Amino acid sequence: MKNILILVTNHGTLGAAKEKNGTYSPELTHALHQFIEADMVFDIASLEGGSVPLYGEDVDDGVNLEVLMNTAVSKALRHTKHLDQIKPEDYDAVFYPGGFGLLYDLAKSEQAGNISAAIFENGGVVGAVCHGPAGLLPVTLANGDNIMKDINVTGFTYEEEKDFGTLEKIPYLLEESLTRIAGQYSKKGPWTPFVIEQGRVITGQNPQSATGVGKAMVAQLNTKK
Repeated sequence: MKNILILVTNHGTLGAAKEKNGTYSPELTHALHQFIEADMVFDIASLEGGSVPLYGEDVDDGVNLEVLMNTAVSKALRHTKHLDQIKPEDYDAVFYPGGFGLLYDLAKSEQAGNISAAIFENGGVVGAVCHGPAGLLPVTLANGDNIMKDINVTGFTYEEEKDFGTLEKIPYLLEESLTRIAGQYSKKGPWTPFVIEQGRVITGQNPQSATGVGKAMVAQLNTKK
């Protein structure tokens, strides 16, 4: 069985008004649905461990509600593993769902970056969707390069932030950060599903891309011995 590490945020607010935030549920659940359907196992971990904040739990799209009702998923979200408990050699892949919360913690965490780098350099698959690619900012490989240095990636766009009304609330614009660090940043029109697969790094632009990232990760993991 392939084992996937899912890294989620402990940060539960956005902006000066402290709006409810965290991990955006559909980006987690739509990818998880692909993992579960493929009989893959998973652990959910966070910097602090324990129960983690979600928003978008009420998005009524069938898959979101079904996965949130899954006993294993609900237990894992109430009792996420602390990063100190994680051994990278136990995992075949790592996945970062989006939501604004991780801009405040995972996107700055050297510990999380080191875990993801170790999984990748051991032949693992790395996936991220929407704001999830912010989690790749601290992923530094053994040669000193960021994991995105020579590849094409995507993530939540300026236009989507503007449409969503979050430009004045976010700590920084993800599109700018990815453009500075990645070999290339690409995007499509707002809210269009868009997934880029560059070797073992798979990124998706927005919530609509979560299923595609999950499918691409499963396809790669199924080819691994």
